Amino acid sequence: MNNKLRIIPLGGLGEIGKNMTVIEYGDEILIIDAGVMFPENDMLGIDLIIPDYNYLMDKRDNVRAVLVTHGHEDHIGALPHLMRDIDAPIYATPLTAGLIEVKLRRAKLENDVDLITMQADDVLQIGSFKVEPFHVAHSIPDCVGFGITTPVGLIVHTGDYKFDHTPADGWPPDFAKLAEFSERGVLALLADSTNADRPGWTKSETVVGEAFDKVFREAEGRIIVATFASLISRIQQVADMALKYGRKLAITGRSMRDNTKMARKLGYLDIPDDLLIDIGQLNSYAAHEVAIMATGTQGEPSAVMGRLATGRHRSLSIQEGDTVVFSAHAIPGNEEMVFRIINRIFQRGANVLYERIANVHVSGHASQEEMKLLINLVRPTFLIPIHGELRHLKQHACLGESLGIPAGNIAVVENGTPLELDEDSLTIGERMPGGYVFIDGAGVGEVGWSVVRDRDQLAQNGFFIAMVNAHNGNVIGQPDIVSRGIINMGEAEDLLEGAKDTIARVVRTYADSNKPLEKPIAEALNRYLYAETGKRPFVQVIVK
Repeated sequence: MNNKLRIIPLGGLGEIGKNMTVIEYGDEILIIDAGVMFPENDMLGIDLIIPDYNYLMDKRDNVRAVLVTHGHEDHIGALPHLMRDIDAPIYATPLTAGLIEVKLRRAKLENDVDLITMQADDVLQIGSFKVEPFHVAHSIPDCVGFGITTPVGLIVHTGDYKFDHTPADGWPPDFAKLAEFSERGVLALLADSTNADRPGWTKSETVVGEAFDKVFREAEGRIIVATFASLISRIQQVADMALKYGRKLAITGRSMRDNTKMARKLGYLDIPDDLLIDIGQLNSYAAHEVAIMATGTQGEPSAVMGRLATGRHRSLSIQEGDTVVFSAHAIPGNEEMVFRIINRIFQRGANVLYERIANVHVSGHASQEEMKLLINLVRPTFLIPIHGELRHLKQHACLGESLGIPAGNIAVVENGTPLELDEDSLTIGERMPGGYVFIDGAGVGEVGWSVVRDRDQLAQNGFFIAMVNAHNGNVIGQPDIVSRGIINMGEAEDLLEGAKDTIARVVRTYADSNKPLEKPIAEALNRYLYAETGKRPFVQVIVK
């Protein structure tokens, strides 16, 4: 048996999102988190991205458990896909388990997955691993990191964290547990790197409460607050302000409604029944008597805010005098879409508040001074920066070096790069093949980069389809041509005539050849269209 511990990041390293880490010793595997990532601007038509966990497929019987740090989408969103392939229990704290249950129910997996509720400070013996979840503060209640005692030493995985002394749920991070881990001796620290390039300390969630108090005190019309569906603490803050200032609260967006119902049932949301109204009841109240919570802070066209910005929501529209609050940070890559929606909402007459101009959102991740404090608390032998783009991981490594960790004891790696550890060494292996797994409608992994590139070509240059009847070097009749996205149809007559001449010339050239005509006609049309328009459309030729 290999007596080394293997750590294989499958998501979240070199990117923001789809966090997933494999811990492996011998024939036993733990998985920490399984999240999704939002598509970037060039991933046309893609809904979500999940980790490539093909590494696990021939080891699926070795998976002993899936450990979940907290209930955000970038940590639990891929679980319904993963659990179709993996037969192992999921361990999560009560709120996180409730959010996972909602997802499993939608995927019709609620009866097929063993979902075990754990508490911070529990001690779980899972095969050769002793797992100790410890409480951390983040932007959602019930978050934990994990201390995992392995046969080669103790590793600490922080999950997402910040050192907030006054969090919204009143439960500060467990500094004592971190100090206890340090006393035992920590072999490796796997720590959140999201804000590694931000100096200072991350603001407390109490700042957001003060900002919302000001919004509710001053707004004369309706208040619409957009945030993540899983941001339970923000839902509570908005509900508290609505109650304080005499407004009814309506919640729109299926995922947010489901999460609110579940969190109230578990006691994580304290919202009186008479405070909540259905979205269809808004017209029964004056504008200053209502507040609305909605999803869609990342610019998703199909989410509530995206539909409101374009006037496509069935039962709600932006009104003159509305105050719209974007209480979320734009994930890198989504900024353009988010600001486009904000601009469109301004055009519709609303006032919009967002992170850059008001304290309506604070990060849930540690900044540099907190990251330094964590390293000094834990004093690990090895530092493995996780959760961040490569620039964040590199900056985190620099912080570690500045605190005395030798550069050779810090591993900056990207997804698919295995690490092997024993009591006194860390080895970086060769990166395994892998990539993005795209969720495209109902399809999982069926669409790859080649299809996305075709979509990009169609979006940038349009398409040109020619159906040709050819015989003995002659074109029979007129080619049927369908074109979109190249030139205005009223200006296309000369272009189409030139295309027909090009087709006829190629057919004559290959009159004495048995070579299929589709490829040479397509190549000639490509050259002709580029010469005439400067575009390279998607060209398809069908020869009868």
